[in-house]
Amino acid sequence: MEHGTAGGEPTLPRPPYNPIINMANSNPVIVDEHLQHKHHIFLSRPYLGALLVENSTSDARDHCANERTFLSWLRLSMYLGVVSIAIIISFHFYGASTSLERRMSLPLGIIFWVLSLGCLVNGFVNYVRTVRKYSHKAALVQSGWVTEVIFTVVGAVILGSCILFLATDAKSSTNSG
Repeated sequence: MEHGTAGGEPTLPRPPYNPIINMANSNPVIVDEHLQHKHHIFLSRPYLGALLVENSTSDARDHCANERTFLSWLRLSMYLGVVSIAIIISFHFYGASTSLERRMSLPLGIIFWVLSLGCLVNGFVNYVRTVRKYSHKAALVQSGWVTEVIFTVVGAVILGSCILFLATDAKSSTNSG
């Protein structure tokens, strides 16, 4: 392990290479040292290095909460993607799909796929923005009109799809009975 100074700056001890934890075998990025630079914290070298932030107050808790929020957005995105694929391939428990269901499946599946990508992008943008504000020790509240609009659209599409599925199921059950 290396200790000492490199060009007047103290270096961190480098842990042994572990392909599971540090695939790129890169040094960590100390956030406090990069605050003087004008570029984004995620563009600090080494690019694949872990970001190390001093835990002065509740920083560790806040970073973990930010990661959990991103993982929630990722989970929602994956759920919407799975629903999209299920709708596109016209997955049914009972019998064959009707012509109306076949006509609706592709546009509705594409809508869910776009919402899935929108949730993924929104989650990533929120995560990066929040980490950047944390690195500058800025106070923040994680809310915004974009997040509210995305949640409203996702909720409306899910509700509308449920109503549509119930209406088509009721229509097909009255035609068959």
